[in-house]
Amino acid sequence: QVQLVESGGGLVQPGGSLRLSCAVSGFTLDHYAIGWFRQAPGKEREAVSCISSNDRDTYYADSVKGRFTLSRDRAKNIEYLQMNSLKPEDTAVYICAAAPGYSDYASPYTEEYSYWGQGTQVTVSS
Repeated sequence: QVQLVESGGGLVQPGGSLRLSCAVSGFTLDHYAIGWFRQAPGKEREAVSCISSNDRDTYYADSVKGRFTLSRDRAKNIEYLQMNSLKPEDTAVYICAAAPGYSDYASPYTEEYSYWGQGTQVTVSS
């Protein structure tokens, strides 16, 4: 069955870095688009960064462009989100999600994703 497990969250000072991991099973990254979303207390879930199944398209929220970067290890079936220059407003639960297909479009819309991980907490504070 399809499973996504996030890791790598924690407490970091402003300006610091974290690398989140999304380990997937039950499917291969070649056949699913992957999206990273985040949800802060009192706020709606929002897309942070997404990638289409064949890497043809990527999406980065304006608030994270130049600071966050997606990468993947296809052999290990892991999707990474490198987060640099972290700000307090980046504090949220970060969730990895998968959408079947979407080879040409990295969808930033939550309703397009079928499978979700449990999330990992990222706290940026001094």
